[in-house]
Amino acid sequence: MSIDVVSPLRQRMIEDMTARQLGPASQRSHIYSCQRFAAFLKRSPDTATIEDIRRFQLHVAEIGTSICNRNRIMTGLRFLFRVTLRRLDLAGEIYHLREPQKIPQVISPDEARRLLAVADSLRTRLLLSLAYGCGLRASEVVRLKVKHIDSAQKIIRIEQAKGRKDRNVMLSPELLDLLRQWWRERPSRHDGATPLQERWLFPGKRPGKPMTTRQLTRLFHEAVDAAGIRKNVTLHVLRHSFATHLLERGTDIRIIQALLGHAKLDATARYTRVATGMIASIESPLDLLSQPRKKPARSKKVLRSA
Repeated sequence: MSIDVVSPLRQRMIEDMTARQLGPASQRSHIYSCQRFAAFLKRSPDTATIEDIRRFQLHVAEIGTSICNRNRIMTGLRFLFRVTLRRLDLAGEIYHLREPQKIPQVISPDEARRLLAVADSLRTRLLLSLAYGCGLRASEVVRLKVKHIDSAQKIIRIEQAKGRKDRNVMLSPELLDLLRQWWRERPSRHDGATPLQERWLFPGKRPGKPMTTRQLTRLFHEAVDAAGIRKNVTLHVLRHSFATHLLERGTDIRIIQALLGHAKLDATARYTRVATGMIASIESPLDLLSQPRKKPARSKKVLRSA
């Protein structure tokens, strides 16, 4: 984006996003979307026309951008035209595509066991145990503080996660034991005057900051390789597996919904499509064809008349 022309527009957009309390990640995504559009136009987005919007959406499709990324770009552009520029005519020309409904990737309980067994350090094992044993997102794991661990009630409190929601998850005896072991080994050189309850469980390299999700992802992939798991998985597979394994063991789906922090039951219900234990236990109608037919029982009325 041109510094002379676009910077004031960008600053105004940032102010609009800040006023609406959009998170840092959403703001970066929206700014990136506008940069993509400006690079395509080779001029400021505030000079765009309806034809420019049409051509850009066609361009994004032609270069093979995934539907998910394409929709993300269009969300940023729609914010620019609808909120910052007040160009509702242009915002109305932006459309989103229906994303394909994919089945979440999961690992088996045996693979989860192997993954935790090969963790090369106590910290790595604890990080992965929190992700799998509590169904936490990567950002939720790395941002845990001492105050979030409630050993008396056996819960972990997740504050202001995705969607700005709080929730509680279970704290198992095994996890509590790992946490106590880690607290004895945890580096404390950057704690300084930070109150005990506000200290990060997993401090990062920068003073006063937690470890990054990128570091956690790297540790996860190292453990996946060491465990010999050949599936193409990401760290989020542990959250998917947490929900699926609970469902297979008969946990009520509404409890799983609360543990995951889903606003809608539909988001949780998709795990029924990957609960292989439940699916495999269903008897196919094909097998019923080979079974001998049962003779219908004669009713009591017929027996009495005989």
